[in-house]
Amino acid sequence: MAVDIKRRLARGVAVIAIALAAGQLVESMSKGKPAPQQASAETAKKPKNVETLTAGAEAAKPASPAAPPLPKTASITATPKAAAPAAAALPAPAPAAVAQTAPVVPKPATPAAPLPAVAEACPVTLDLSNSENAMIGLTLVSPCHANERVVLQHAGLAVTAVTTMTGALFVDLPALEQDATVKIMFKDATSVSAMIAVPEIASIRRFAVQWQANDAFQLHAFESGSGYDGLGHISGEDQHLPVAGAPAKGGFLTLLGDSTADMPLLAQLYTFPIDQSANPEIVVEAAISATTCGREILGETVTSLNGKVSIGDLTLAMPDCTSIGDYLVLKNLVPDLSIASSE
Repeated sequence: MAVDIKRRLARGVAVIAIALAAGQLVESMSKGKPAPQQASAETAKKPKNVETLTAGAEAAKPASPAAPPLPKTASITATPKAAAPAAAALPAPAPAAVAQTAPVVPKPATPAAPLPAVAEACPVTLDLSNSENAMIGLTLVSPCHANERVVLQHAGLAVTAVTTMTGALFVDLPALEQDATVKIMFKDATSVSAMIAVPEIASIRRFAVQWQANDAFQLHAFESGSGYDGLGHISGEDQHLPVAGAPAKGGFLTLLGDSTADMPLLAQLYTFPIDQSANPEIVVEAAISATTCGREILGETVTSLNGKVSIGDLTLAMPDCTSIGDYLVLKNLVPDLSIASSE
């Protein structure tokens, strides 16, 4: 029994000694071994830091633990490059490198369109045509002069007109000369003119009176010994206009000018009968009104005989305003056409 106890004690001491020796052996071996797997795993994760230095959506994703990190240059440039070095050696991408991958191509500058010439943008044309009884048909096309006051001039005659909303004008103008020139003045001081031959005027006699604004005159012709309101009385109220397209048999009156224009220039023109033996009486009247009384009114006379023109001034001192409603009658204003025609 005592021998068994001694044997058990000896075994216990031997086990303790072996355990102590094994502990020392493990400690000495741990000093000479490489770092455990956890340290190795941390070293393998370091390339993930490269992800934070490169642009692109792929850089934000963590690398798969089973595969090494991919080269980052493929997401920046169009051509593949060698794998990037360690994170510490990789420089930050310069802005120029990104600009190279998506170059901004400037758009070519659009050349400014040349301004059109005024003549092309605003053409003005004036056409003249011959009509019956030595009348001139006038057609004006001027798009840049719409609803505008214009002045028509021909052989000393000057009257106003107003263009349409499209800049057009259509007027019949009595010819006064054989080589008739018509000029149109616009409000910007520009003008357009045209000429037409009117051989018919060589056998026609014409007389006109013209004035401005309120300095009004009225022309009356009395044919075949007629008196006021007779069959041969020609005035602004009964012009005796010939039938369109037919030659006139007797004399007729033409009213010229647009009274609605600013500072209107107006005229009344009498065309004598073709029959040279007819010798109508012609008078010019001036009404005494609130706008004419007590002052002078001014006008001009224009005479055309066989295409030759003469111009005379007309100045009239009006009575005071106690005579409003009366008329002044002016006679002998027309030259003796029978004497003039024989010269």
